[in-house]
Amino acid sequence: MSLKSKLVHLKNSNPFAYYLWNVQQKKKGDKALRELSDQEAVISLYKTYSGRVPNLDNPKTFSEKQQWMKLNYHNPLMTTCADKYEVRQYVTQKGYAHLLNGVLGVYDKIEQLDVAQLPAQFVLKATHGSGWNLVCTDKSKINWWIWKKIMNVWLHNNIFWPGREWPYKNMKPRLIAEPFLKDNSGQLMDFKLFCFSGKVHFIQANKGRGTDNHAQNFYDLDWNILPFGKNLKPRPDIDIPAPVNLKEMARIAVDLVGDLPFVRVDFYEVDDKIIFGEMTFYPKSGLPDFTPPEYDQILGDLLILPKATV
Repeated sequence: MSLKSKLVHLKNSNPFAYYLWNVQQKKKGDKALRELSDQEAVISLYKTYSGRVPNLDNPKTFSEKQQWMKLNYHNPLMTTCADKYEVRQYVTQKGYAHLLNGVLGVYDKIEQLDVAQLPAQFVLKATHGSGWNLVCTDKSKINWWIWKKIMNVWLHNNIFWPGREWPYKNMKPRLIAEPFLKDNSGQLMDFKLFCFSGKVHFIQANKGRGTDNHAQNFYDLDWNILPFGKNLKPRPDIDIPAPVNLKEMARIAVDLVGDLPFVRVDFYEVDDKIIFGEMTFYPKSGLPDFTPPEYDQILGDLLILPKATV
């Protein structure tokens, strides 16, 4: 295992290390906000990740177009849909309230979080974040002192700062507690529908997340495996069953997306019932992580840039 892999494992397995990592990330984001313009921040993040500067004047790849959209396409609906609490109202207005998971509590400040009032199992999420989650399968085994410190960092952090993901810029920081969900796999598989110009083009499905045999495959709407991945190479040797409600998921996703140029809409399926997950506009901050790399260009052709709004 490489040093980097060891550090990632430590961060993901030790809450004290995770707290220090969150503090460091917040400091880096705050520094970027103070010292870099929006365009400089986008270029810096992209170059640090890929080793090259994105073409923002004439973007061609999916990742370049994502960076262009951060800077040039600011649709207020994106802020509503990216907010894990506010999106519930949008989903309800569209007629899909029955797809929403329950709410156990919403907290503006860490002092409002009373763990004693929550069930033994639940999930805590930062509504203004991405990946800022705590899946609690037994609250008696959680070190709440350190986890409250972690979540307090989330409440004072902003994803907009380092990568300039515009929808998060003025989002209200909150925590939301939701009921714990588990599907027939024994985990909770999510199905990520990539939507371009109001059409679902492919679906990402993960199996064995957090294990040594993690598979992340992409499928078309007939559930044929596709020859590319995101971070991970496709695993045709591992069977990931199609959701029972795949066609209905795709129909709902199209309705939610409307005329937005690109959105990833996530769903779960629990006891053959669709549960809405979230809507994401910049997966991995729009950085070039498709594999093989040429799919950054191939998928870039699907993203038709809208007219600039700024």
